[in-house]
Formats: sequence, structure tokens, C-alpha cells
Amino acid sequence: MSYLIKWFQTHKTIIAYGISLAILLFFLKWLELRYILFDHSLEIYIGSIALLFTALGIWLALKLSKPKTIIVEKEIFIRKETPFVLNKSLVSQLELSSRELEILHLMADGNSNQEIANIIFVSLSTVKTHNQNIFEKLEVKRRTQAVEKAKRLQLIP
Repeated sequence: MSYLIKWFQTHKTIIAYGISLAILLFFLKWLELRYILFDHSLEIYIGSIALLFTALGIWLALKLSKPKTIIVEKEIFIRKETPFVLNKSLVSQLELSSRELEILHLMADGNSNQEIANIIFVSLSTVKTHNQNIFEKLEVKRRTQAVEKAKRLQLIP
């Protein structure tokens, strides 16, 4: 540490000249910059506006062209290895008829409304009515939700 102090004391004049030259150079560059700004102010304004609108255009193009990605988290029902046992108390509590349970089984197998109607020999409107009743009783809006909830509640295997 004392070596550093001795070095500064011996080179005091060199350090003072160096600092004064740095200040002078900074002042000259500042004056030059002011001269450029005053002399070419119109070009600088036009250039900065062009740069601003270019950046805005690039940002807007990236925002509009980027696809919207929606991540949906959903619980998945995993079957147990135990044999299926119908939850009869819940069936009576929900007031599900045997026909509605049958339609729920066929729905879980992936059959369309028309295929279900052909399998159980009823009209398409009857199947749709049963679907609506099932949806109301299970408090769901879609077939996939109905099947998933029925599996979770052990109404279908």
C-alpha cells in the first residue's frame, strides 16, 4: 500500500496533466456534439422518428404473427387395477335410469348419437334427450366431461 502512495506522490504532475487532458477532451467532444445537434437537428429528428416507427412496426408484426399458445391443465382419471363395481347409491342419488347408464356406456365407447340410436333401436332425438338429461344430472356440458366424470364417480368402467 505504501508503494502505491509513493508512486502517486512521484507522478503527481503526470496524473494532474492526464486528468486535465481528459476533462478538456470531454469538453471538446461535448461541444462537437452540441454543434452536430444544432447543425443537423432536423435530420436527427427525422431519423429518430423513423427509428421509432421501425421499432414499433417490428414489435407489432411480431405480436400479430405470433401464434397464441394456450396451455390447458387437466386431471386425468387413471383406472385402478381393481374390478369395476357400480356405485349404486350414487346412481339412485343422481336418479340415473338404466337407459341413461346404457347410453353413458355407449358414449364412453366412442359412439356417436346416431350410432347409439341404431344400437339401442331408438330415434336420434330420444338419444339427444337422454344426453341432455345425463349432462344435467352430472352437471357437465360435453360428452367427454360426462364420460370422465362418470368414470371418476364409478358409474361406468
